[in-house]
Amino acid sequence: MVRPVFQLFLLEAARDFLKSLPIQARNKIYYNIKKVQGGVKDYELFKKLENSEIWEFRTLYQGTAYRLFSFWDKEAEALVIATHGIIKKTQKTPSKEIARAEELRRKYFEAKIKK
Repeated sequence: MVRPVFQLFLLEAARDFLKSLPIQARNKIYYNIKKVQGGVKDYELFKKLENSEIWEFRTLYQGTAYRLFSFWDKEAEALVIATHGIIKKTQKTPSKEIARAEELRRKYFEAKIKK
């Protein structure tokens, strides 16, 4: 069995987003995440957003674009934290969603420092 390139941790908003989706779409998202964890380098599946520390898992299923925002915690030995997700309706990723992911990232590291 291949060791994953990284571990994935879902914050509550990410778990809630995935639970809200139809099972087939959710399964496709998990399938794509497992491909990336297995070492597949496909920027259509996992891409760093410009001018940000935020990455997105990208899934297209039956004409619908799903995005799961995330960031790396490199201190935790290859850990990716998924913040939240959206169903993308426009060509450009909404800046308010990127800002939300960046705020959740900031809070994550602040809480980690306090421990």
